[in-house]
Amino acid sequence: MNKQWKLPNLKEAQKRTKTPVNIEHSLFDIPECCKEMGKGKNYFIRTYGCQANERDGETMAGIFEELGYTQTLDMVNADVIILNTCAVRENAEDKVFGEVGHIKHLKRTNPDLILGICGCMAQEEAMVEKIIKVYKQVDLVFGTHNIYRLPQLLYDTMKTKERMIEVYSKEGEVIENLPVRRFGLHKAWVNIMYGCDKFCTYCIVPYTRGKERSRLKEDVMKEIDELVASNYKEVTLLGQNVNAYGKDLGYENGFADLLESVAKTGIPRIRFVTSHPWDFTQEMIDVIAKYPNIMPYIHLPVQSGNTQVLKLMGRRYTIEEYKDLFNRIKTAIPHCAFTTDIIVGFPNETDEQFEDTLKIVDECQYDAAFTFIYSPREGTPAARMVDTTPYEVKEVRLKRLIEKVAFYANQNNQKYVGRIEKVLVDGPSKKNSEVYSGYTESQKLVNFTCDKSVQVGDIIEVEIIEAKSWTLTGKQV
Repeated sequence: MNKQWKLPNLKEAQKRTKTPVNIEHSLFDIPECCKEMGKGKNYFIRTYGCQANERDGETMAGIFEELGYTQTLDMVNADVIILNTCAVRENAEDKVFGEVGHIKHLKRTNPDLILGICGCMAQEEAMVEKIIKVYKQVDLVFGTHNIYRLPQLLYDTMKTKERMIEVYSKEGEVIENLPVRRFGLHKAWVNIMYGCDKFCTYCIVPYTRGKERSRLKEDVMKEIDELVASNYKEVTLLGQNVNAYGKDLGYENGFADLLESVAKTGIPRIRFVTSHPWDFTQEMIDVIAKYPNIMPYIHLPVQSGNTQVLKLMGRRYTIEEYKDLFNRIKTAIPHCAFTTDIIVGFPNETDEQFEDTLKIVDECQYDAAFTFIYSPREGTPAARMVDTTPYEVKEVRLKRLIEKVAFYANQNNQKYVGRIEKVLVDGPSKKNSEVYSGYTESQKLVNFTCDKSVQVGDIIEVEIIEAKSWTLTGKQV
């Protein structure tokens, strides 16, 4: 094994100290040897997983373009291919390895092609070990903490013609001077914090993303102001747990105050993901209810409807506390739409405990839910639990849950028929250029007909004429 490689270490990644996080405003730099090294070359980035990964993809695109590369949407034309990965579930990792297998033939026809893997998968010991042993076509592996090192890593990989593996397992910094090439012209992701300290027993994210560390409020607001000046219509504030924003900086009502400041900029639409119920304060609810440009849509993961399972998951709330929070939000924002995450078949989940999950869906009647069968993540406490529940039982449970979620999603959507909704136009449908699509304030996807004068990024009024479980159909008023 190459002595110069820096390999991931989950034990190191688990450490949390009280050392203040470094906020770096000048750490990113393009070394002289790297300048214009991408001239006449193309890059291709494929991103898997969450919005934080999408935002990392925009950062890497910004770095590539500062190096002189041009984006290609076809990896056949690429000189560098980056797979920006997710580690939340095993099937996400399987997709990446499947793609790596497909890319092998491109390496045969283009020996100078560089294939890189980054993101959360790269932070896992077992995954990097597998890449080293099985996938010889991978030239470069780097993690979530050293994207700023991409110019030097690319240069070294090209120059030496050897594999380069550099993954830091640490708490992490906040790096402010990274470039960005935003993929949207009217919607933008804005990181407000990174990492997670919750350590839910099933979750690998605290190990792959580092400790909770917030950006300074003035740095966030500077980015928001630039987006407003560039006529962006919607920002989504990002964090593994946005509700914890500012705690590490000593801000008293960190996220509530930040939300209010962003609302006061006048940007038409504000969203945020992801919320942990444990940190969702009354001050947050009050601010969301107060400002019409904070969208009435909240993703509030429940994970299970049973308190004992929640305790085993390390979720830090009871189902009664979750329901109280849900009802307080619903009372303050009656027209709010809710989505959630639910894990089916956590180790040794009983039939009765699963029935409690169905009950919470009946009570909350979510607009949608991301539902999954539990996937063990090596290195997490839950992965060490002995699980006696057959997989076939879990599959039956998932099917029942999906059917129930779809029932309420359809029921909620039917209420929109006949309403006039404000829709932010994303553009023409891929299937039919005569039909446009966009989202309502409550995050409902609408396919609609409209005037030829309508532009991407416009906010228009649409009458809803038909509803399905996951989409609405309408026409411009």
